[in-house]
Amino acid sequence: MVREVPEGRPGSGGTGDEGPGEGPRGWVRGLHPLDWLAGGLLALGLLAVVTGLLPGDPAAAEMRRVGPLVVFLGTVIVMAELTGRAQVFDVVAAWVARAGRGRYPLLFGLCVAFASLTTITLNLDTTAVLLTPVMLALATRVGIAAVPLAMTTVWLANTASLLLPVSNLTNLLAAERVALSPSGLAAVMWLPQLAAIAMTSLWLWVFYWRRGRRGADRYTPPGPPVARDPVLLRICAVACGGFLLAILLADVPLWAASSAAMVVVVVAFAVRRRQELRLSLVPWRLLVLVPGMFLVVQTVDAHGLHGLLESALGSGNGFLGMLRSAGVGAGLSNVLNNLPAYLAGEAVVPAGNHEQLLALLIGVNVGPLVTPWASLATLLWFERCRFHGTRIALGRFVSTGLVLSVTGTAAAVCALALVG
Repeated sequence: MVREVPEGRPGSGGTGDEGPGEGPRGWVRGLHPLDWLAGGLLALGLLAVVTGLLPGDPAAAEMRRVGPLVVFLGTVIVMAELTGRAQVFDVVAAWVARAGRGRYPLLFGLCVAFASLTTITLNLDTTAVLLTPVMLALATRVGIAAVPLAMTTVWLANTASLLLPVSNLTNLLAAERVALSPSGLAAVMWLPQLAAIAMTSLWLWVFYWRRGRRGADRYTPPGPPVARDPVLLRICAVACGGFLLAILLADVPLWAASSAAMVVVVVAFAVRRRQELRLSLVPWRLLVLVPGMFLVVQTVDAHGLHGLLESALGSGNGFLGMLRSAGVGAGLSNVLNNLPAYLAGEAVVPAGNHEQLLALLIGVNVGPLVTPWASLATLLWFERCRFHGTRIALGRFVSTGLVLSVTGTAAAVCALALVG
């Protein structure tokens, strides 16, 4: 039987249902540090607006911009969470292990493809939230080392997020800025995406998957997966496929496509497994974090950060300017976080410098691999690994992530220069 995905998992976007007799005080004690961070950022942003540190007109414009993004983010994560509960990811992961036929090189290629496809089509946070426990459970089921699978998931959650607007929230912002449709963004970023995945695969093999690092030379493939509800599984799989086709082939706003797909999945669960539809499915943390981060970055940008970044990024739209922008974006992401790094950098890049902006995008997507807080996906991934009992050595995480951050960012920028 395929492993069931438990409810109320850490990082799934909610804190779970309250137990008997728990009041507000118990609810507050149950908040995760990331919940406090999200709430604090929103409170700071609202305080900036109330006190006049951030004027009302820019704040309103920023909220009009972020509104469709928040709707998209909320609906796509609910859809992905329910799709995971319908065992779509478990079945695919079991198929990957069986297709590997006990051979590590083949399993490696399939895991890279699986993690990349999940990130590209459903976004990096989905990979961190849903694919990580599936891959770690797969390691337990077939008796292979967990760390190579875990590192494959987190690295590709970041580096495979360049291709489509849906892949990363930063892509949505960049595509809006340079007026690119999903197919238009893919036409520009396909080669940088291939370069980033190729570099990621190289260092994954060298640092984690080669003989001597991965454990045994062969593994025993699992038995065929058995879905608890095949009808529900098929409906969710079709909804995900339809969502991807809609954003690639039709001129449909992302928030509308994700909302429609979510409705299909929610209705299917309402009919077949109604008890699984809970408010904890909604990613409240992200829905609070994103507008708060936008307001705070806008405020800081208006009071000094803009000038510093203007000097750091420059205005060069050629190859050296692209490398410089990508490097600054990657560095700032690892110091702060990739979303505020992109927001602050975007405000500095001149309007017509599309190549420079896309290079900044590469830096904030491929580069945040060194520190645990560099991207929300990495934070969620660490949380999942702790829940599973998989120990990630921080020193090795930082040192190997630094190598990939530098080489992956450089390779993707070179590829962007070739495409441009």
